[in-house]
Amino acid sequence: MDFSLSPELLALREEALEVGRAAAERADVPEDSWITGHDREFAAELGARGWLGMTWPVEHGGGGRSPLERFVVFEALISTGAPIAAAWFADRQMGPTLLQFGTDEQRRRWLPGIIAGTSMWCIGMSEPDAGSNVAGIRTRAVRDGDHWIVNGQKIWTSGAAAADWCYLVARTDPDARPHEGLSEFVVDMRSPGITVKPIVDMTGGRHFCEVHFDDVRVPAENLVGQENGSFRQIMRQMEHERGGIDRLVSNRRLYEDVRPLADCSDPLVRQEIAAIETGYRIGRLLVLRETLGQAPPQFSAATKTFCTELEQRIAAFCARVLGPEALLAEPGLARRVSRNICYAPAYTIMGGTTQILRNILGERTLGLPREPRPR
Repeated sequence: MDFSLSPELLALREEALEVGRAAAERADVPEDSWITGHDREFAAELGARGWLGMTWPVEHGGGGRSPLERFVVFEALISTGAPIAAAWFADRQMGPTLLQFGTDEQRRRWLPGIIAGTSMWCIGMSEPDAGSNVAGIRTRAVRDGDHWIVNGQKIWTSGAAAADWCYLVARTDPDARPHEGLSEFVVDMRSPGITVKPIVDMTGGRHFCEVHFDDVRVPAENLVGQENGSFRQIMRQMEHERGGIDRLVSNRRLYEDVRPLADCSDPLVRQEIAAIETGYRIGRLLVLRETLGQAPPQFSAATKTFCTELEQRIAAFCARVLGPEALLAEPGLARRVSRNICYAPAYTIMGGTTQILRNILGERTLGLPREPRPR
């Protein structure tokens, strides 16, 4: 098999690397830029370059380009640390969801802003008592004429403080079984009754948020897909969320900056570098399988598990290379390494915990029997 890129893809990659490096110079932190790097100006630049909605149908305003082209662009941007968070969630997840489950009117209303990079979206899914367990969602939406009235709380909602729209999952049939009775809505974040509280994490970041909904009125036409049929739609969304290149190269820039400082005369250090480089190549092939639609159903759980555990290994490696300097919070490389060590546990939590994903692999992909619960 020939894994080399075509001349056209190589040229696109070089262009994206140049754009990404220039944008990363403006970023506060070049690690985890797909989730922490909020820059509306850069989002609009991506739209102007035609790098948002790249693979979407031309008739819906998309670029009609190949999945490999999108892969090449975003691998380059995230690897360099370009601040893409203002456009990322909508391009990665919300647009494809609207294309698959939305109405023509919904696509006409919301896709142009996503493609132009002028509207920012957040995902209202996790709750205080329902993180990876979507079936435990309690936020309620009750029909009231031409509106739905929403009450409840979401947490770990990335980018909510700056978002224009929230893609909300709420319970619309409280009497249905846990995996049923859920529906999805597009909610205007400027609606009365919405309160957003940023959560300051141990790195000082504020991209995670709590969102409270108190009698928020959502127009009935903002229901996406089938009423009470959200769980199937969510599973499709998770394929977009878990199997992408963002789960592999979040701290690639840090690794590349630290690696030249490693003592390669030490065979154990050489062995660790070889393991990381091998991991990158394996992870990249896993992501490419997802990108090209060659992976089995639900296999994104394996892709995310492997890739995010590798990212944690890289954070630990960078800390070992710097030694005691990794404990410093001084500006420069040491601060980036210390920050990434603090942030790294999130890699295997957000988007579905590793424990949950291994259950999915065992039960749904491999068909293994469940262990009987003790009586």
